[in-house]
Amino acid sequence: ARQLPGDWQHRYGYRPLLLETFVEKDRFTGTCYRAANWLHVGQTQGRGKLGPSGKQSVPIKDVWLYPLEKGFKNGLIR
Repeated sequence: ARQLPGDWQHRYGYRPLLLETFVEKDRFTGTCYRAANWLHVGQTQGRGKLGPSGKQSVPIKDVWLYPLEKGFKNGLIR
């Protein structure tokens, strides 16, 4: 996570503000993310990208974020 912002800047021309990951709720608890100070921000609805029926078609996942910059919230609203 320390090297990624610089590498990303070099390759794509901008620095990412945060990292995002999805953890399958029924299989894993996210302990390693919690221990590494990631932020648990909620859960998916289990519909997937092409699930307009509203019925669960993929597993529900916990969403975790890891801020890479101190003022990441301000950067998101720009």
